[in-house]
Amino acid sequence: MATTEASAPTAIRGQSRNLAAATVAFGISFWAWNVIAPLGVHYTELLSLSGGQKAFLVAIPVLVGSLGRIIAGALADKFGGRLMFTVLLALTAPFVILVGVAGAAASYPLLLIFGFLLGIAGTTFAVGIPFVNAWYPPAKRGMATGIFGAGMGGTAFSAFFTPRFVEWFGYFATHLIIAVAVLLGAAMCWFALRNAPSWRPSDLPVLPKIAGAARLAITWKMAFLYGICFGGFVAFSTYLPSYIKDVYSFNLTEAGTRTAIFAITAVIARPIGGALSDRLGPRQVVAISLAGTAILAVVVAFQPPPDLGSGSTFVLLALFLGLGTGGVFAWVAVLAPPDRVGSVTGVVGAVGGLGGFFPPLIMGATYQVLLPDYGFGLGLLTLLAAGGLAFTLLNRIDRA
Repeated sequence: MATTEASAPTAIRGQSRNLAAATVAFGISFWAWNVIAPLGVHYTELLSLSGGQKAFLVAIPVLVGSLGRIIAGALADKFGGRLMFTVLLALTAPFVILVGVAGAAASYPLLLIFGFLLGIAGTTFAVGIPFVNAWYPPAKRGMATGIFGAGMGGTAFSAFFTPRFVEWFGYFATHLIIAVAVLLGAAMCWFALRNAPSWRPSDLPVLPKIAGAARLAITWKMAFLYGICFGGFVAFSTYLPSYIKDVYSFNLTEAGTRTAIFAITAVIARPIGGALSDRLGPRQVVAISLAGTAILAVVVAFQPPPDLGSGSTFVLLALFLGLGTGGVFAWVAVLAPPDRVGSVTGVVGAVGGLGGFFPPLIMGATYQVLLPDYGFGLGLLTLLAAGGLAFTLLNRIDRA
């Protein structure tokens, strides 16, 4: 059965190198996973998409990237992070190119199909968490998983560079460049990553392992909280370019820059949330995150003026969401049974990703419904964050 280092020394040779390489691989995969969203405005103008069609196109990669984590996490327990990272990145590259082909052909159905398959890039999260967990002792797993989670900064790079690459190199060439980067990441994983000395492949079949993780109460408790924190991050990272254009009338590049700042802030906050969880406890960190998210969602709904007002509001919102993502997985690292970290991570990560799939659809469908612009969707986020805060403070979550 797979094990982690419950009584490991403070440092093991290769810890830092493997953590750094896994984080880079995760970041590359998240750039690929998010390659459609920064060009949402481009696709809207090219294909004359409605708000709902645009929202669905932007959100579709999140679906596979979320549900696929359940399988990827269980397979990581069985085959190890080195092999799984390599395979998943190698499989991602062709779909990046095919998305470029679909866009060049101006085909909305093909964009949906290949965008759906591109979602495989988002499954690497469920591979990296158990991989990093096995390299670090319990007292440092919050910090380690937080640093690894900063690889979600690939969404920031995508938001900032993807529209600029289109301007500099052209639409299809941009997808080729990203695909090459993904393949280089796959090669790096094979040659640079090593599974932790204490790691042993699980001898359980994949489906019973997933079922076992699903029977744990802690899996669903963490999934609910991660669905709010990470789901909020994914939703804003994918839909923010469209939101900023609709509400503040910025162009594609300007919207991408502001989205990148949002994502970078959340990325920086994630390892901070993990480290604070090691010191203060994850419950306190998650509670702070959800309280801040609830308050700032209300502020965003009132549309503070650009750029100082709106910019500072979104930066603070990203900060609180990032703290929460780090806090939740610091909690998972403490509570998940050692031989089921990958499986639990897969289920929790899947729900978190789904938490980012539905909000863009809701935002697109409820635009200027009942409340001005996106007020209805932001009101739902406020209610969810407030409910998560009450759940965090009032429930005996520490019981698995």
